[in-house]
Amino acid sequence: MALFSLQNNLFPLLMLNSSFSTKTLPSVTTRRATVFGSTLLFLNLSNLNSTPLALPQLLLDDELQQQEDRVVQLFQDTSLSVVFIKDIELAKVPKAFSKGAVVNEDEDEKVEGTGSGFIWDKFGHIVTNYHVVSKMATDTSGLQRCKVFLVDTKGNSFYREGKIIGFDPAYDLAVLKVDVDGYEIKPANLGQSNNLRVGQSCFAIGNPYGYENTLTTGVVSGLGREIPSPNGGAIRGAIQTDAAINAGNSGGPLINSYGHVIGVNTATFTKKGTGMSSGVNFAIPIDTVVKTVPYLIVYGTPYSNRF
Repeated sequence: MALFSLQNNLFPLLMLNSSFSTKTLPSVTTRRATVFGSTLLFLNLSNLNSTPLALPQLLLDDELQQQEDRVVQLFQDTSLSVVFIKDIELAKVPKAFSKGAVVNEDEDEKVEGTGSGFIWDKFGHIVTNYHVVSKMATDTSGLQRCKVFLVDTKGNSFYREGKIIGFDPAYDLAVLKVDVDGYEIKPANLGQSNNLRVGQSCFAIGNPYGYENTLTTGVVSGLGREIPSPNGGAIRGAIQTDAAINAGNSGGPLINSYGHVIGVNTATFTKKGTGMSSGVNFAIPIDTVVKTVPYLIVYGTPYSNRF
């Protein structure tokens, strides 16, 4: 088994009343249960003379529908905070290039990889993995760039060039800054990772293989794992999950059932020789991220480098 980073690199029950009545059946058009006071009423309108569905089956169907509705709402509420990152290389440095220049879609460029990230605050700070933007972080040619694709609170899509303002290879974290003037963006809701339990539901949102806004579901499979960091060290306390994570998910959020970010999706074990995910995936715990990111925003370097 091999551990791979996740950048998509193109190169290398209700109580029932026993007095069930059908005298006051409501006019309804769905198969859901309707409750009046303490009496639970059901009606199969497809054929009034047919045998109605069993009560337990109707209850189960309604519960499943509610679960699906919750997941759909969860995605709708949180996906606006997730961004798509393209790692690109220009054929040449633009003559009129300036620090605030925006890379245009029609420029001669090559997409070298893709990744994900999430909005940290309303000022345009984006959290992602260091390995997603490592080429730009170490670039000396001036040719490496990254585009950040966002959606504002009104549903308008736009993109901006991302500037690295801080990174920490030891924890595989980086912070980008984009210009969001004229747009209202939605920062992610941050949760906690110190009270996670194995077996609780979790969800990953990202851009695997370039497919934007992809949702996968699973559970917290393990806690306190240790995974390699880009600088050759170890990231301790990682979250293990079976929520499907693949190349391009790197830097995207792992969230709980309340839509709170509990981790940053970072790595996966792949089946040797196939590049396919084994279902053993890892995320950097949000408690670590919360301790690290503010220093990267203010100082550009991690706390450990300053003392």
